[in-house]
Amino acid sequence: MAKAVKAGYWHLYRYNPLLKEEGKNPFTLDSKEPDLDSFRDFIMSETRYSSLAKLFPAQAEALFQKTQADAKERYDFYKKLAEG
Repeated sequence: MAKAVKAGYWHLYRYNPLLKEEGKNPFTLDSKEPDLDSFRDFIMSETRYSSLAKLFPAQAEALFQKTQADAKERYDFYKKLAEG
């Protein structure tokens, strides 16, 4: 799980609606800026993705690139939410 968070595949955050009542931002992003250079290494360490790359290399490459771009976009969105 730590590798997934570090690579940006998964993000850690908290949402506490009680903070909203106190005038604070209820969304807290716990993940640090992802190391997207390690993203490919992480997904290729997962059997489901390495199998996909072996069976359908062209399609897998396109999906891996899209997945990495989506992960970056998701982190940027969460970061904006956490900033208020």
